Amino acid sequence: MKVVRRRFCLALVAVATTACQPAFAQEDPAKYPTKPIHIVVGFTAGGGNDIIARVYGQKLSESLGQPVIIENKPGGGAIVATEYVAKSAPDGYTLLVGASGMAINPAVYAKLPYDSVRDFVAISELASFPLILIVNPSSPIKSVAELVAYAKANPDKTNYSSSSASFQLVTELFKQKTGAPMQVIPYKGANDSVLAVISGQVTATIADAGPALSQVLGGQARALAVASPRRMEELPDIPTLKEAGADVDAVLWSGLFAPKDTPPAIVRKLENEIIRIARLPDVIARLKPLGILPVGNSSDEFARILGADIARWGDVAKAGNIKIAQ
Repeated sequence: MKVVRRRFCLALVAVATTACQPAFAQEDPAKYPTKPIHIVVGFTAGGGNDIIARVYGQKLSESLGQPVIIENKPGGGAIVATEYVAKSAPDGYTLLVGASGMAINPAVYAKLPYDSVRDFVAISELASFPLILIVNPSSPIKSVAELVAYAKANPDKTNYSSSSASFQLVTELFKQKTGAPMQVIPYKGANDSVLAVISGQVTATIADAGPALSQVLGGQARALAVASPRRMEELPDIPTLKEAGADVDAVLWSGLFAPKDTPPAIVRKLENEIIRIARLPDVIARLKPLGILPVGNSSDEFARILGADIARWGDVAKAGNIKIAQ
């Protein structure tokens, strides 16, 4: 009888200990953060998403009282970084700056090691930015019409650089609308993609304003058009793609994501911080010259944007039968 009672008591202790472990393991969300936060970027340093991450990261560090460390994990069209965060602890200390590739990758990759909706919480849209179509300044191509004509006349030697599925799908949409044959040449980061044009390795590229605008203003690259609804203030003489005759309108975004099951209180705290930071005059002043527009919206609104973009780009990829081999 004593043996049975002892075993019963030990079993109760074991159950109680197991039940209590998650409570002890999980930090009180009200005290968040109590240690450094890591924000992972799926692209090389210097690109638009990296710049956005560092601007917001600095402000988050100042307001939350903890270091915010930016980690660049380029590779596979940001798949490497995205998978890394998806599998990280949902405690608010490993976050992802995800680009529009979160909506585009599902359209072009047959299989991904994550689900952009089910594996993440969309915290807030950080910024949106137009894309710029550029060529080498020594190129004879001086307009979108001339690029299309050149590509049709030289289909075997007309190519473009791309650092992710986002840029590739936007360029493929351009090809669908204009009939211009161009072969994709992949690069690891947006900076590398722009430098490939400057060095003459490729004919053209569609890149975000972060790495492209300074090269255009400095004369190292020639802008043919911007892929946005309106002209950029910094490039008032450069037409939109629609004005140039190509029915393409694509403004990409950058947003902050957390792994699924991150405590709602932590998500709300980060969401509120992003909304506040996006409206700071010095943040606007820092990003605007790069053609980057700070946004800052609610988690629900950002989730709706993600869902709508997944549907839109899925249709584009299907129409062009575009798939990227892994």
